[in-house]
Amino acid sequence: MVAGLLLPPLVAAGLWYGVGDLTLQAQQSFRISWVAVGVLAATAIVLAFLAGSRLSPVASLLGGLAFTAVGVMPFVELFTRVRLLPVDLLPGVFRNGFTTSAYSGMLVVVGVTLLVASLFPSRWRGSARDLAEPVEYESTWGSASPQSPYLPPHHNPEDATRPMYRE
Repeated sequence: MVAGLLLPPLVAAGLWYGVGDLTLQAQQSFRISWVAVGVLAATAIVLAFLAGSRLSPVASLLGGLAFTAVGVMPFVELFTRVRLLPVDLLPGVFRNGFTTSAYSGMLVVVGVTLLVASLFPSRWRGSARDLAEPVEYESTWGSASPQSPYLPPHHNPEDATRPMYRE
């Protein structure tokens, strides 16, 4: 839950700074800002951790809702012709990155990605596992053998939608 409150603003700040500094340096001096590239790489790592980890799905849900809401605002501005985005509140590099990522639709892409990542049923399951009795197989020799550790357990409804067996 705390990650859902802390990581999305860090992703937004990294995205806005990285995009803003990269475009500003490219437009002014025709060079690549390696600091901005590093910030964007770190932001991508944090975004991947937020979307694909076993954190609470509320973390990616909250971030996805926020990014999608802010990302849809430029399209609403086009139809209503009313200024909704607070672009004057941000300092120079952040303002440039915010407007570039908002008006290009990048914030909608990040928001929908986080929303879809939070919808998988396996992320909403608890970590408690049912302690089912191990299944015993009859061997060709006539004696019962315990279940193989390499095969998925049978009769476990928690693993019904997972693509592979996990311990």
